Amino acid sequence: MSLSPAFSERSFGDLPGWDEGDHLAAFAAFKRSAFHVLTKPYRTGSLGVDFNAFAGAYAEARSVAPANRSEARSFFERHFVPMLVPADDGGAGLVTGFYEPQVEASPVRTERFTVPLLSRPADLIDIDDKNRPAGTDPYLAFGRDTPAGPVEYPDRGEIERGALSGRNLEIAWLADKVDAFFIHVQGAARLKMTDGRLCRVTYAAKSGQRFTGPGKILSELGEIPIAKVTMQSIRAWFKAHPDRVDEILWQNRSYIFFREAPVDDPALGPIAAAKVPLTPGRSVAVDRLLHTFGTPFYIVAPTLTAFDGNPFRRLMIAQDTGSAITGTARGDLFAGSGDAAGEIAGVVRNAADFHALVPRGLVPYGLVDGRRR
Repeated sequence: MSLSPAFSERSFGDLPGWDEGDHLAAFAAFKRSAFHVLTKPYRTGSLGVDFNAFAGAYAEARSVAPANRSEARSFFERHFVPMLVPADDGGAGLVTGFYEPQVEASPVRTERFTVPLLSRPADLIDIDDKNRPAGTDPYLAFGRDTPAGPVEYPDRGEIERGALSGRNLEIAWLADKVDAFFIHVQGAARLKMTDGRLCRVTYAAKSGQRFTGPGKILSELGEIPIAKVTMQSIRAWFKAHPDRVDEILWQNRSYIFFREAPVDDPALGPIAAAKVPLTPGRSVAVDRLLHTFGTPFYIVAPTLTAFDGNPFRRLMIAQDTGSAITGTARGDLFAGSGDAAGEIAGVVRNAADFHALVPRGLVPYGLVDGRRR
């Protein structure tokens, strides 16, 4: 597979703020992927950034520890060539944000804690073209196993009305249905248990139906102007209209199941699709069908200042994906864990330029750092 001709080569001097950036944190994130791939390689995305071409960079990352920003910058410059990634529509790319919520939870149902987070049911099976029932949505990747063959799994509304009751799937209980929904959206959470433990839940599977965001629904109903849709504005609307929460949330038929996971390092996020812990402010979710996990991306979003008060110009590592993250120049920035991270992630929706750092072996000719090779 060859590198996509849509990529447009740049030099590091073309990247705004590259020389001033702190690439040490990005190197630490990259190094985590470098160790993971010793046990399981990443799949090469359809844009042709060949996983095997990362071998030299990964080997060096496993053996060195840059002492300062300059050494970290030099590492990336030695191994990679920046390539501008065009958006599918020819315009600017788009970044949004995600985070790991932290909420109070109970190990048992109580008068206050009544909303469950569920583990994967035994009859939920993976669906592909080999076993997908005729006439069902080709999007479906999960279904219910029955003696007559796979069928569509109960959706959010059916599950919340009791379709899976009595099966002992409850991992923990929350006090608020909206908190639970946003944990579903983020795919992970830290739980401050009433018995004093700090634990984590991460994505295990989903019911299979398509995701429909409440922001889209509320904007179409004329409740929130589309330009004003943020996690904060959606939460505020739900708080003001508690009698309509189910009406809106059940229109999103997709339901997420979880598994328990430890909190080994409180400074890091959950282990995500690339099978390494997410690094706050340095891990980005991308379209995994197009891109290759472990790819560094230098992302420039001049109107985004939520992370540190400055225009966003930062080296990120592709280490997650999501059903809403589709397209060439589309990314979801991991902001971290807890309420402060949620305040950042909830307002991120900005135009951005994406520069993939492609292993030098995939770029046999052209300009590199302004010099013809």
